[in-house]
Amino acid sequence: MYMKSLVKAATMVAVFGFISLQAKAQMYPEMVTVAGDTFKMGSESGHELGDANIVHKVILATFKIAKTEVTVKQWKEYCDATANPMPKDVPNGGWVDNNPIVNVSWEDAYGYCEWLSTETGKKYRLPTEAEWEYAARGGTTGKGYKFSGGKGMELVGWCADNSGGTTHPVATKRANELGLYDMSGNVYEWCSDRYGSYPGKMVLNPKGANAGAMRVYRGGSWFTPANYCAVGNRESNNPKEGFSFVGFRPVEEVETVGGVQPTYAAQPSGRK
Repeated sequence: MYMKSLVKAATMVAVFGFISLQAKAQMYPEMVTVAGDTFKMGSESGHELGDANIVHKVILATFKIAKTEVTVKQWKEYCDATANPMPKDVPNGGWVDNNPIVNVSWEDAYGYCEWLSTETGKKYRLPTEAEWEYAARGGTTGKGYKFSGGKGMELVGWCADNSGGTTHPVATKRANELGLYDMSGNVYEWCSDRYGSYPGKMVLNPKGANAGAMRVYRGGSWFTPANYCAVGNRESNNPKEGFSFVGFRPVEEVETVGGVQPTYAAQPSGRK
């Protein structure tokens, strides 16, 4: 009888421990590995905005990127852990747990990545613009779609044509070739780069302009027409401000076999 009680108690501890680990895992973004390679960055269609039409080759190391945009629930966990308040501007429909977090600035997103790194012992940061576009295009498995995961926005994302004027729960549209959701539409996503003109030559792990006040965001949103959600389109804004149509997803750095860290486009060491 005593042994049965011990076994039962041990089983309950194991079950509760497993549930606790599952709950903790759900606090953090689920990551997808993106194998490094060379790709053509920029739009060959000639239909994108600004200098996105400057096509150039980019070489990237392997990295991991979040399967979805950071959700309201995940941001709440961060706020609870750091005693930071939720954004003061509440979006249409309120704070829905499975919707992407919005009204967070580039600096806020940077802070989340630093916290996530401390919590997990791994290195998280915002994606470079090149990493973001490469992942949105499907990496080595990409099929050359205009939007991330398909030819049209109706199947793959939320934009002004189908959103009803609000954000939507993540991962409710079709994923792209890598299993990433909402890289076209729902909300724009902050990248680490300062905005600047594209180079006219091949580059290795680019990190954007060396100077400039604006930070890049990519992907279009519930607020924008479909063309703004094309994978090649690029825009920027003030990194100190949050917007109802902008969120983010983090990248996790990956070590190669033998523990040698690839040459990554490093995120700025400060928030200047």
